[in-house]
Amino acid sequence: MELKGKVALVTGVGSGIGRATALRLAQEGARIGALSDTAAEVRATADAIKANGGEAIALVADVGAADPMKLAITELVQAFGGINIAIANAGINGVWAPIDELAPQEWDRTISTNLRGTYLTLHYTVPHLKAAGSGAIVIVASVNGTRTFSNTGATAYSCTKAAQVAMAKMTALELAKHKIRVNVVCPGQIETEIDDNTFPHHLEKVRIPVEFPHGQIPLTDNKPGSAEDVAELILFLVSERSKHITGTPVWIDGAQSLLVG
Repeated sequence: MELKGKVALVTGVGSGIGRATALRLAQEGARIGALSDTAAEVRATADAIKANGGEAIALVADVGAADPMKLAITELVQAFGGINIAIANAGINGVWAPIDELAPQEWDRTISTNLRGTYLTLHYTVPHLKAAGSGAIVIVASVNGTRTFSNTGATAYSCTKAAQVAMAKMTALELAKHKIRVNVVCPGQIETEIDDNTFPHHLEKVRIPVEFPHGQIPLTDNKPGSAEDVAELILFLVSERSKHITGTPVWIDGAQSLLVG
């Protein structure tokens, strides 16, 4: 029970990494604010935590919308008395397309969810972490935009992921005096449902023909990692076991990005 007595906000809990992380942190005693923009999914994750003997509150908000996010954070604090941990996980792949075909509104949608959503998560939780006297933040980025640049058409997505790493480093230094640590995880291919919000358009126009070696994930013979693998890393980064780690990106990809970057 490494996190007993702690309160954790986890965004994007409907499936994949967010759900796995919420469940794992709850297993270690954290009370969870489970946030997503789909009420049914949020309730399902919160109910799963409660069924396992944990505590959770379901919070419904679009992470890119300021007022709903502010309201959700206020609701979490009123329910559990504060916040000690924030996991900025919510994100979409969005539209992948040639830059001259990527519509402004498609660009804006990806930026709003992935980057503005991360900003708002930190903006509204950091005052409560400061009030608690310490805290831990983990931002979920990606190998794309940080080590991998070969997914042509993923410009908007990759820009948000690169910016998340910069945000983690900037805020890690800014918040160090408040004993708040900020780290970022960069998953490679993980078994999640993110393909459900990926919309490729005419990628054949910009794809560069490259012959990759057989099997792109050397550590696991091309088998993707699991959401639970990422959840274990996040648990480590918010626990006292990583108390001297901040401002650090950690790639979790089985060496995939070293091979196909």
